[in-house]
Amino acid sequence: MEEESVEKNIEELEKTIEDISSTDILENTIRETMPAILDILLIDRTTSTPKKSKNIIWANENYLQYGQKSYAATAQMLPSLVTGQMGQIIMPRALKSRELQKERTKSKAEVFTPTWIVKKQNDEMDNDYQNDELETYVKRKWLEITCGEGPYMATRYDMETGEIVPLDERVGFVDRKLKRINAEVEDKAEWQRLVEEAYKSSYGFEWSGDSLLLARENLLYTYRDYYFAKWLEEPLYGLFEDIAKIISYNIFQMDGLKYIIPLSEKREKVESYQLSLFDYDDEEPAEEWIIKPGKRVKLMNWETNKMEYFDKGVK
Repeated sequence: MEEESVEKNIEELEKTIEDISSTDILENTIRETMPAILDILLIDRTTSTPKKSKNIIWANENYLQYGQKSYAATAQMLPSLVTGQMGQIIMPRALKSRELQKERTKSKAEVFTPTWIVKKQNDEMDNDYQNDELETYVKRKWLEITCGEGPYMATRYDMETGEIVPLDERVGFVDRKLKRINAEVEDKAEWQRLVEEAYKSSYGFEWSGDSLLLARENLLYTYRDYYFAKWLEEPLYGLFEDIAKIISYNIFQMDGLKYIIPLSEKREKVESYQLSLFDYDDEEPAEEWIIKPGKRVKLMNWETNKMEYFDKGVK
């Protein structure tokens, strides 16, 4: 009877986690339950300053039907554009129409990675670190390039089917860190400290703003899942906010080929004058164009708490 009771409790726990972790995290829900969190998840830390906050941009033209200006590729993603009546326009790739999936694959080479491939590749990397002590393990830096919705970091749902993945079957590198913390730490304050270290050492970048927002949301709700599984209660709002801030720095928008904010290069017209070979008094204007460099992406160095250029030491 005791074993049956334990099994029942586990089933109820898994069901509860599944209920609070739907595949499509609605921006309206975040706005209603955690008002400032959505603002944080939309921040672009490279273009923001202490005096003025700026948001990530759409970086695609999939939403132009809702407004040519507000939903333009270079327009900022504002909370009002993804909440209220527009609260369901951002959705995971698995829930998008087949036509839109094909269009995004064609235009941005956007594809899904099956969970079994994510597991195989992360396993291969993780094998070398299995004997690390906990602190070293959670602080090890990982980066998911062109991360999309972030499956290599957190496999909350299957990228092909959209179905929620049970907690014990998740294989992202953030999942792996949080699983070890859940298994080895019993003090709540120490648990939170190590989880924050795990997030500070986990990175990902993405071009499209909608996918980037989904990746950030997935990581936020991954924190919620593991917290609930460990402590059987919801995290305090302040803890959510702390994790959201780390995520907004570490999961960033970037053109991975140029290390700049997508579409931030500017083509400008300049005038030059050519002297005639026969008449030095005859000057004719000739059109020329120059490309002004884009905005270089910055990242937080959590060891110094200072922003640094991503391409520092790369070029």
